[in-house]
Amino acid sequence: MPMMKAAVFVEPGRIVLQDKPIPDVGAQDALIRVTTTTICGTDVHILKGEYPVERGLTIGHEPVGVIEKLGSGVRGFVEGQRVIAGAITPSGWSTACLCGVSSQDGAGTRHGWKAMGGWKFGNTIDGCQAEYVLVPDAMANLAAVPDSLEDEQVLMCPDIMSTGFSGAESAGVRIGDAVAVFAQGPIGLCATAGAKLSGASLVIGVDRLSNRLEVARKMGADHVIDASKTDPVEEIMRLTDGRGVDVAIEALGTQQTFDACLRVLRPGGTLSSLGVYSTDLTIPLGPFAAGLGDHKIITSLCPGGKERMRRLMSMIASRRVDLGAMVTHRFKLDDIERAYELFSQQRDGVLKVAITP
Repeated sequence: MPMMKAAVFVEPGRIVLQDKPIPDVGAQDALIRVTTTTICGTDVHILKGEYPVERGLTIGHEPVGVIEKLGSGVRGFVEGQRVIAGAITPSGWSTACLCGVSSQDGAGTRHGWKAMGGWKFGNTIDGCQAEYVLVPDAMANLAAVPDSLEDEQVLMCPDIMSTGFSGAESAGVRIGDAVAVFAQGPIGLCATAGAKLSGASLVIGVDRLSNRLEVARKMGADHVIDASKTDPVEEIMRLTDGRGVDVAIEALGTQQTFDACLRVLRPGGTLSSLGVYSTDLTIPLGPFAAGLGDHKIITSLCPGGKERMRRLMSMIASRRVDLGAMVTHRFKLDDIERAYELFSQQRDGVLKVAITP
């Protein structure tokens, strides 16, 4: 049986490189030879045991690669073609998909249902931190990579670019809006870029790390706030002349940043939550105006599917956005355990790592 190397969840605190069989290809599937992938903050939640997955599962949900083999029912692609697949791989025909929330796909599919069911790679099926990954429902999820783009240029499309942009899109950011983005990690940086591209005239990036604030300016932030030196709530209210922001995007997943987002909203403003929370949240009475402030709190899970991937790659190809500054470190798959240690500890100014089998 042909084997491959894969990063496998063994137990909380341990993701290790192991040999696993190369997957068999079903009629609607595609086998992708992974050429580049990366580690996500959600993978760190899995590593720490904060998000449960089955032991023995291959981790990772951001694949760039080449089609190795196509299922008998797959049309419109050829073996040897460069492709990406989104972190969310909707079937296209489930109840969730037909209701317009394909990221929640899972009910009624052969994979069974789970919260955030559209996220299958490294969650309910084997992921892409491996030499090969099996893409389900390939015709709905594979997207051809333009010849003009390198792997690292499209590496953010499957997850953090799609997720970050959705923070602005779901909140309905409009021309002339003021937007605050709390936390300038990879998803927050993409949310900053998405808010600017959506027409916001004032984008404020908040973080405690100076290197991330520098990148935030490159992504479109008009002002940056170092939360280790300045109270971001007071500074945002000052910058908006006491009005508050139209949209506050929470991109870290903590009670503190969630509270701060509520406190800087104008009346009727929208809190757009992208963070993955590992503990229960509470809603503070005052900032929430006792439930009478006409606020909106929305959550978003990374939009997937081939059309979403095509649109994101077209933004990169047209040079409307450049996310190249986010790849700060590079590792071979053989060194992925070391890459996890670096990324989970957030050492050496890391933003994203590129993993190349």
